[in-house]
Amino acid sequence: MERTIISFDYAIKNVLRDKANFDILSGFLTELLEKPVIVQDVLESQGNTDTIDAKVNRLDLKAKIDDGELAIFEIQFFDMLDFMGKILFNASKAVVEQIKIGDKYDVKKVYSINISYYGLNAKDEYVFMASLTEFKGIHFDEVIPFSQNLDPNSNVPKDIHPEYFIILPRKFEDEEERKKNNKDYIPKKPTKSKFDEWVYVLKNSAVKSEFTAAGIQEAGEKLDLLKMTPQERAAYEADKQALSEQKTQMQTAEIKGEKRGMQKGMQKGMQKGMQKGMQKGEAIGMQKGEAIGMQKGEAIGIQKGEAIGLEKEKKEAVIRGHNKRHSIEIIADLTDLSTEQVLNILNENGLL
Repeated sequence: MERTIISFDYAIKNVLRDKANFDILSGFLTELLEKPVIVQDVLESQGNTDTIDAKVNRLDLKAKIDDGELAIFEIQFFDMLDFMGKILFNASKAVVEQIKIGDKYDVKKVYSINISYYGLNAKDEYVFMASLTEFKGIHFDEVIPFSQNLDPNSNVPKDIHPEYFIILPRKFEDEEERKKNNKDYIPKKPTKSKFDEWVYVLKNSAVKSEFTAAGIQEAGEKLDLLKMTPQERAAYEADKQALSEQKTQMQTAEIKGEKRGMQKGMQKGMQKGMQKGMQKGEAIGMQKGEAIGMQKGEAIGIQKGEAIGLEKEKKEAVIRGHNKRHSIEIIADLTDLSTEQVLNILNENGLL
């Protein structure tokens, strides 16, 4: 049995800030970090803003956990060239915000949890982790731990460097899906972690009754889509609609940019073709003394070359549009072809 819940990004922004729901966040972090974690509080950060841009790219939540450590969550929906820089910036900011001017550098560890709904060129893996725990000697086999201890009553130094996680829900497949979709199926490395159940939730917005990961059944109960009031449901659907519109706008911009690039490429190609045609025509004309033939040959050659080049470019544009899953009508509009012509090209190339 499976229970449909609201999407995790919406829950983080609107639901999980409530102290009554900290057990869900605590369970998520317990399974990710593979140690017991209790969320103490949700803190405000300059990144926790509700703007139009935040629909696509937001620092969703900053939580204080055991021993004053911090967990920051960010969800990224679309490709972003400086995504790694933003991960580093947000973690660094969470460190800097801990220290007041003149105070000791009593830094608490930051866990940077980044959930990305695009693949970052990953092949199979869907949970990545990075951290710096020590400095290694260049000349001798020595190390200095990246840790410190400011507690006079303790001799145990604490790791203070941020720990980074990147989670790619859309890369996740359970073993059943992997066997079905992958001809070269190789079993995943065994793990004691139950975090895969949480990745399933991130991907499918659903909780299976047999899941046993910490906090996950609480998520199924408290985030149940069917338990929302009409007002809550309306707000949730409005948030999803805004995200969908952002996606459409980005796809439209990409299509228009592609079309402009295609037009400029065609123009440059035609100019170069005309120039080469004129040069060759002049040479032949001078050699043979057939000025009239040269002019006619150039004109015919240029016309045919332009027609062939334009036809080839439009065919390639149709195939590109089809591969990006654009509708027949959008492809026809972008290439100035009829829908019938678009369908014929796709049929010729075995794409229908």
